[in-house]
Amino acid sequence: MAADLVHYVRDLSIILGTAAATGLISQSLRQPPVLGYLIAGMLIGPHVPGIVLGGPDSLEMTQDLSEFGVILLMFSVGLEFSLRKIARIGPGAGLTAVFEIGLMMTLGFLVSALLGWSTIESLFLAGCICSSSTMIAAKAFEERKLRGGFVELTFAILVFDDMTTILVFAVLTAIASGAGLGPGEFALSVGQLFGFLLALLAGGLFVVPRALRAVVRRERDELTLLAAIAACFGMASLAAMAGYSVALGAFIAGILVSESGEGGRIEPLVLPVRNIFAAIFFVAIGMQIDPLQIVANWPLVLIFTAVVLVGKVLGVSLGAFLSGNGFKASVRAGMSCAHNGEFSFIMASFAISKGILGDFVFPVAVGVSVLTQLTAPMMIGRSESVALALEQRLPAKLQTFITFYQSWIEQLRSAPRTVSVWSQIRGDAVVLALDAALLWAVLAGSNLVHWWVVTELTERFTLPPWLVELTWLGGTLLLAAIFLLGVLRRAAALARRLAEIVIPVRGGKLDLGSAPRRVFVVALELALCLVVGLPLVALVQPFLPLSSAPLALLVVVVALMISGWRNIAHLQGHVRAGTELIVEVLAKQSREGDATVQASLDDVQALLPGFPDMTPVRLQDGSAAVGLTLAQINLRVRTGATVLALSRDGAGAEVPSPRDTLRPGDILTLTGSEAAIAVARTLLHEGPAADPVQVES
Repeated sequence: MAADLVHYVRDLSIILGTAAATGLISQSLRQPPVLGYLIAGMLIGPHVPGIVLGGPDSLEMTQDLSEFGVILLMFSVGLEFSLRKIARIGPGAGLTAVFEIGLMMTLGFLVSALLGWSTIESLFLAGCICSSSTMIAAKAFEERKLRGGFVELTFAILVFDDMTTILVFAVLTAIASGAGLGPGEFALSVGQLFGFLLALLAGGLFVVPRALRAVVRRERDELTLLAAIAACFGMASLAAMAGYSVALGAFIAGILVSESGEGGRIEPLVLPVRNIFAAIFFVAIGMQIDPLQIVANWPLVLIFTAVVLVGKVLGVSLGAFLSGNGFKASVRAGMSCAHNGEFSFIMASFAISKGILGDFVFPVAVGVSVLTQLTAPMMIGRSESVALALEQRLPAKLQTFITFYQSWIEQLRSAPRTVSVWSQIRGDAVVLALDAALLWAVLAGSNLVHWWVVTELTERFTLPPWLVELTWLGGTLLLAAIFLLGVLRRAAALARRLAEIVIPVRGGKLDLGSAPRRVFVVALELALCLVVGLPLVALVQPFLPLSSAPLALLVVVVALMISGWRNIAHLQGHVRAGTELIVEVLAKQSREGDATVQASLDDVQALLPGFPDMTPVRLQDGSAAVGLTLAQINLRVRTGATVLALSRDGAGAEVPSPRDTLRPGDILTLTGSEAAIAVARTLLHEGPAADPVQVES
């Protein structure tokens, strides 16, 4: 026994020493320490000649210790949450995460199915590429000293990404432990999962926060750490006893500890312990990696790496923009999330242990994660230049729409929330969700009982099988079309109600707000169809012929995009006419102060429904923008604000030209979101040095 203890101590020293050395080298090369830990595992693992641990018992010991790393890692993720924080972050980041996870599940399932894997294998492979790494993004932001603005947006998305991925993992775990993908088993598994989560949260809220606060009042750090770790492992054991992942229980424990209000004090205490066991976890992962397997499966590694990079950039960028976060911030957030997280290792390990996926999948998952984590610092570092280059190349009318859309979403968020309006919206949203659920039930249920129905009816009524099958297919398509039409109609109704809050319909023969309202309605319809449609497609794909569900969604999206493009052209005409009116009104002003100009703009605002708030900015003698042209400043691309008019002493007001050189006393009439105008004002007065790239909205 003493000899075994000596071996364990020796092996643990080898693990930690090698991890420290490779982690230090990785950090010196400006790479994430996780990469160093994986390399350490490969170096001391059985697949690479060199230092090898004591034997099978030592490998088993390492695997057991790595489970503590999973538990503590998910516990620390949960500490970043609280029910209050989730409510405060708002729906935008959550909708973006749902949109992105739905897109990644759809792309992952399609690619896996095209490569010949079964339905359950394709689901788990899709789940393995869903998550992003909060630690990788945090490290890159820290090294570049970025904060605020798009950084906060990225972290909010990553928080909801973690939550959604954990939910996906829990559902897949429930399916894997059940009897397959039958509708009854699926519904029962999901119902049991949510019932367990609700019971764990409700019961834990009565015990954990109160107990933690009582321990913290003792002001003994070691007791606080012991109590927090006890809560973590207690919840993890409850989850394991209920048949779910220990990671899920640890995550719930983190949320409950955060609810005590002492999360900020507990997190630094847990961090060193977590880092030790997390390092052992990644070393254990590395020990399972056969480099030759990664080389042998390099086509799969490259294929799924491309899916992660393209899918996450597109999904997060589009989702964040449609949530009203602006073009530049959305693109930067998308590029900052374009990497595969540690959770893919956990999901791949589970699927392999259950015999769902072959052993070769693990090195593929690790290879994808390593490649995307290597590209992450570069993607984050170049995100601003890429976003600027993309926006500069957009057509003028699309740039106008981007400015107006961000302002409309901002107005929608700050609109008075009367009970009648929000009760109507809530009703439409509930019916929309119900129609989507019924659409999924019809398609999934029809597929699952299809052969049983055909066989029973054929044998009982001696009907031709082709006739029964054709009738069944026709009835399924008819029901699906009814519910699909309901989804589209409810999405359109909800979009109209939301748009009318920002751009109300005015009585009379002439509705001056019709052009911007139509664009806003179509944009909101597109956002709703994607947010509802992508998760629905991800859920329904296993039950339908390959690519049929994505193709149907693509048809709807393309139709909405064509309609939106036509309405954007009408919006451009509306903006051109409105700009001429603004210039005409301001031209009547002579040598007026900002207050008088603002009063005139307020009068014009009443005549231009759909126009964002307009703000005059007067340039002083010391303003940094003096002597520069509007093209050199590039205000719209850099800040999201648009210059509508230029008022100049002795020359009246005019529509600005990119070649106009700014002078002291010039008054620029800006429009855009409140945050965009604030950044633009700072840029005009203080110059590029004060153009805080971390402050974009």
